[in-house]
Amino acid sequence: MEVNDQENTSDLFESRLKVQELNHMAFRIRDEIAKVLVGQEKVLDLLLTALLSNGHVLLEGVPGVAKTLMARLLAKTLDTGFSRIQFTPDLMPSDVLGTSVFNAATSNFEFRKGPIFSNMVLIDEVNRAPAKTQSALFEVMEERQVTMEGHSHQLKAPFLVIATQNPIEHEGTYRLPEAQLDRFLFKIKVDYPDQEQELRLLQRACERQAIYDPALVQPVVSEEELAGFQKLVNEVIVEPQLLRYITAIVEKTRKSSSLSLGASPRASLALLKAARAFAALEGRDFVTPEDIREVLYPVLAHRVILSPEKEMEGVSPEVVLRQLVETVEVPR
Repeated sequence: MEVNDQENTSDLFESRLKVQELNHMAFRIRDEIAKVLVGQEKVLDLLLTALLSNGHVLLEGVPGVAKTLMARLLAKTLDTGFSRIQFTPDLMPSDVLGTSVFNAATSNFEFRKGPIFSNMVLIDEVNRAPAKTQSALFEVMEERQVTMEGHSHQLKAPFLVIATQNPIEHEGTYRLPEAQLDRFLFKIKVDYPDQEQELRLLQRACERQAIYDPALVQPVVSEEELAGFQKLVNEVIVEPQLLRYITAIVEKTRKSSSLSLGASPRASLALLKAARAFAALEGRDFVTPEDIREVLYPVLAHRVILSPEKEMEGVSPEVVLRQLVETVEVPR
């Protein structure tokens, strides 16, 4: 019995040691990105959480708040592949996924992979492509594969989609279908920097000409290290009462008269994955109720639909969710 206790203690210590390594990795990534980016620390923390959770992210914000830059800088800190796709109204699914090309030498058709076949894919202005192109992302985002002419082509891990959209421009845009929104782990709203952060940005502009130079950022994490950290996140401890806390919150969204569509079981799993990753980023190998509340709104806000009455009142999903969460007892 004593031997087993010693083994359990050793495993627990090793787990905590690895979580500390993950925490150190996150600090290194933040330091590299801070060479170029000013502010947006909370958004960056959520991006790191999504990266460790192996989940996709939708960044929403007005033009000029560094949505695209953040995605590019995060990709620069990883020693992995990166591609950027600019979505436009005339973009076809084959422009994203790839197409079959006839090879005269072999008299066969060969599949030529599209830009989606990379590790980190930045999709700029995702809501500018029509429904036909949007639907091409369904399979690749959920199953990490592309099926073309009856053949499945697997994507190499890690695979992360970071998409951006502008919430105020509606001409030439298409609303993302709920099924696609549900495939994003987070929808993160990127706000303006505060006055102090904007002042630092102007000071940098006075000190050097190229203030947005991604070349300043160096890779700090390899594919193997990232895969190890993603696996470690699945070992973060979640107590049974916290699982009940997650299900109670999600159940509230399904029964609320303020919502015409509640969160799906995929939302419950997303909350669990994101809370584990957030706890690991904080240097802990266990989840707390605060971890769940930190990731709750980016996970749920885009997965629920307001009732017509609340929509007419101009109430946001975040406000409704906040009211629902307050009615759920926090486990201690």
